[in-house]
Amino acid sequence: MFKNALGTFRFMGVLEGSSLLILLFIAMPLKYFFEFPEAVSVIGPIHGALFSIYILMTVYMTFIYRWPFRFSVGAVASAFLPFGNFILDKRLENWQQLKIATV
Repeated sequence: MFKNALGTFRFMGVLEGSSLLILLFIAMPLKYFFEFPEAVSVIGPIHGALFSIYILMTVYMTFIYRWPFRFSVGAVASAFLPFGNFILDKRLENWQQLKIATV
């Protein structure tokens, strides 16, 4: 499905980032403004599982690509910020294209 580990990591980052946005901008307003707490009860665990997988993949990628520690910390920090994973994905896309161009 994916050509390499970096592609898989980027896909996982987009999934995790999307689940955060759904949790923050759809499920949480449904819970607090429309008294529908079931939305958070469903989306929350899904986001938690995706976040856990993302963290494990970040550790894996740190060893596979020998990322500097500060880059790995930045990758983890991006998971806590809305739209953070999308910004990281764009940086990784540019890095991947640069790496392909120099080979």
